[in-house]
Amino acid sequence: MATEKKQTVWAATYDLLRSLGLTTIFGNPGSTEQPFLKNFPDDFDYILALQEASAVAMADGFAQATGKPVLVNLHTNAGTGNGMGNIMTAFQNKTPLIITAGQQTREMIICDPLLTNRDETALPKPYVKWAYEPKRAQDVPRAIMRAYALALQPPAGPVYVSIPLDDWDKTALGTADVRTVSSRVGPDPERVKEFAKRISTAKNPALIYGAEVEKAGGWDAGIALAEKLRAPVFRAPAAERACFPETHALFQGELVSAMGPLSQRLEGHDLIVVIGAPVFRYYPYVPGPVIPEGSSLLQVTDDPTDAGSALVGDSLLSDAKLALEALLELVEDDSARIAPASRQILRTLPEVPNSPLTANEVYAALSEVRPEGAIVVQETPSNYNDFLHWWPSKAPGEYYTYASGGLGHNAPSSVGVALAQRKLGTNRPVITVIGDGSLQYSVQSLASAAQHKLKIIYIVPCNGEYAILKEFAELEKTPNVPALDLPFLDINSLAKGYGCSTANASTKEEIQAAFKIALTTEGPTVITIPIKRELKSLVPPAFKH
Repeated sequence: MATEKKQTVWAATYDLLRSLGLTTIFGNPGSTEQPFLKNFPDDFDYILALQEASAVAMADGFAQATGKPVLVNLHTNAGTGNGMGNIMTAFQNKTPLIITAGQQTREMIICDPLLTNRDETALPKPYVKWAYEPKRAQDVPRAIMRAYALALQPPAGPVYVSIPLDDWDKTALGTADVRTVSSRVGPDPERVKEFAKRISTAKNPALIYGAEVEKAGGWDAGIALAEKLRAPVFRAPAAERACFPETHALFQGELVSAMGPLSQRLEGHDLIVVIGAPVFRYYPYVPGPVIPEGSSLLQVTDDPTDAGSALVGDSLLSDAKLALEALLELVEDDSARIAPASRQILRTLPEVPNSPLTANEVYAALSEVRPEGAIVVQETPSNYNDFLHWWPSKAPGEYYTYASGGLGHNAPSSVGVALAQRKLGTNRPVITVIGDGSLQYSVQSLASAAQHKLKIIYIVPCNGEYAILKEFAELEKTPNVPALDLPFLDINSLAKGYGCSTANASTKEEIQAAFKIALTTEGPTVITIPIKRELKSLVPPAFKH
């Protein structure tokens, strides 16, 4: 009788990954990962990034756009270190990434050879939900299954498994057990009734929606609740996703991420209801009360840390969509309440265009050729508000940025978002709006966009400076900070070297013409646009100190 051939850890792991749908892997292969990547299966896709930080961000964008967990493969401690900035951002984006990293051979770890991942579970902390190195090779599939379950459960986030390179050829325990877990937590019935009663009896409530509303699929429920209450809706400060149609009459704009001005903006509201966001995401420090005197606050979040770190208010742990639907059913219709006045946005342009154009003029020009269904990935810190004025989000899935404030995430993230559109078959173009300084943090991601011929249009406003840092220097009263002017950057030559189409545009007509050509060009296009140097106040002009 023939003896049944035992399955290897390698084979058991790939079978598990298939069962979990983790067949797209992002990484930059290293020596400690090659035993995992050998004989790479035909039914898997390996997305090459030329640096590990880009690999993590690409996976982040792909996971957010598909709504599913993604596998990232990093090179031991060196690759983990390279990826840490974007692992931090993925953690704050609450993106479910299963990060695996190679480790040295078990038999050699005792003598600390090159590329040993020392204290392997400490390096990625505190920006992973769980970090682990299996004690036995046979436990690798179980460790990945556990990582998957933890990454998905709220709050979602990255997890990390270090795997010695000699584990893959060991004999597995057998076929890995596949488990399912819930990715949502529902609201406590009694507490949601209490919240609904407080909202119904408020004289002038304000709704603040955060990224969790869109991620949970709560867009329509959020609109319905606002319309039933006839209450104004604000976007949470520094929100990484849109959460409400920004052309809606009830939308009042994004709140500034500073204590004093934020509180002042909410004056007159006796109840502030924050759904799907921290209370609050601040930067910079501008002193003032958290909320106006005489008002109170309710928070709905699926993240116990966000609930615990709130400086004021009462919290309800819940998936944003489930909470919105429960509140919608329970709150009283207040048709007698006078709806707030629509937000007035001054979209003024000079009679004679500036030379070079201002960021405001650039985004005004682009708004006239905005294609239906286009997705924007944004990393332009110094002219962010100009962009939002001219390119409001109208539907779910139209806007992405980072939750962390760490530069270097969104150029590669847009590659992941565009790959997701191809996988989903949407054919939606991705517009990456990124500063000339920001692009340098992960410029190598252009190569991945070109390799896969992705429909990405990079809009690069070029002011030749770190303008946001000059604005902070004024706020913080720190004159003569060095290195805030950028050296000469030939971004078009860089982009051509990575395989992208390029254009330089200086006028409204040139910008619109280049953009229209980019929409019909196969693969990515980088459009550089010289803009006027401007320093804008980080504190709203009307703020009362």
